[in-house]
Order: sequence, then structure tokens, then C-alpha cells
Amino acid sequence: MSRVLLVDDDVELCQMLAEYLAPEGFEVDMVHDGAEGERRALEGDYDVIVLDIMLPIRNGLETLQQIRRATRTPVLMLTAKGDDVDRIIGLELGADDYLPKPCNPRELVARLRAILRRTAPGASNSPAAGPVRVGDLTVRPSERTVLWHGEALELTSTEFNLLEALARSAGRVVTKNELSEEGLGRPLARYDRSIDMHVSNLRRKLGDLPDGRSPIQTVRGVGYQLIAG
Repeated sequence: MSRVLLVDDDVELCQMLAEYLAPEGFEVDMVHDGAEGERRALEGDYDVIVLDIMLPIRNGLETLQQIRRATRTPVLMLTAKGDDVDRIIGLELGADDYLPKPCNPRELVARLRAILRRTAPGASNSPAAGPVRVGDLTVRPSERTVLWHGEALELTSTEFNLLEALARSAGRVVTKNELSEEGLGRPLARYDRSIDMHVSNLRRKLGDLPDGRSPIQTVRGVGYQLIAG
């Protein structure tokens, strides 16, 4: 059974979601403010965290920032419908995915399963799951670790999935829809900029090549390409 930490100040909503998730194979703990959410996230052994943006004591974005300083546990943000600013900031701070509120419980289950499927031990975009080496980049799917110029690179689960997909197709353009399927476990929705934000985070963490280019190149209107070198 997968353990989920649900952080939302709407007590009635939390109870409803917990009752829905239980028969789907999830064990849910609930807290209702950001400070307590951070404490439980860092002390508990959770498989995934569902975190609302609007929280008392400490808002969801501040809570996410604190969580990301200490753990790579996948985080699914709950955002107000149409609030693109909070959504973008959440992804920049390391959220793995988001879901607008009010959310459909069935969609929440689907998102959680997609996250867990891609963060399970041994999960990989390739049946072989062997190390992938592209220049100074080494991706180890079985360990879910990345070395860049010999140094370990700290990535969220979604960032790891995207970088693995790009590395396995180094020198070839990978479409945004392919990346969405590999990284988020769902088709790319219209106007969804999640992949762009995750790639932007990857670029920031990788830095530039000696010639000033990013290792991840944009192919306008299509997707992204990892430079093979």
C-alpha cells in the first residue's frame, strides 16, 4: 500500500479524498497547515505528497521550498483553477506535477499512480534499465541517480524521468508529448507548460556547455533534444 501525505486546510475535502483513495490502495495521512505539512513530510516515510497552495501558517509554495531542501519525495501540487502563476512557481520550486482544484478524485488517483509508477525501484523508460552515457552525463535508472561531469545531480523524480528520456534519445528530437508520457505519465494537455518548466529547471541545473549552449536544445514547435557529444 502506498503512503500519501495530504496537506490541505479543507478538512471535509481531505476526508472525502482519503475515503476515495483507501480502496484504491493508498494509505492517507492528513494535515491542515503548511508548517505541520513540512514537519510530517520530513519525518514520515511517504511515497508521495499532495500539497495545496493555499494553506494557513505557511503557504504551499513556501512549504514545498522547505521540503525540497531535504527530500526528493514526489510532490503533486493542488492549484486554483486557472492560476498559472502559482502553477509555474510550484514547478520551478520542484513540484513533480499539479492538479487544478476542484479536482476529480479519479484524476487524482491516475496522477498519483503515474508518479508512483515512475518512481518505483527499478522503474525505467527502458526494459534493460542499464546506465546511459552521453558525453559527461551518466544516467543510472536502476539507482535513479545522475552524474554530470562526475558530480551527482539532485533532480526531482519528474526531472530524472525527462532527462533519462532525453539521454536515451540523445541527438534526436523528443516531442513534448513523448516527454509528457515519459515524465508525467499522461498525454500533453493543450496549453500545458509543465514540460517546458521542468526542462527549464534541468537546464538551470546542468548549466551551459563550454561553447555557451545549453545541453538541451529547443526544437521550436516540436520538442527538445539532448546534444550528443
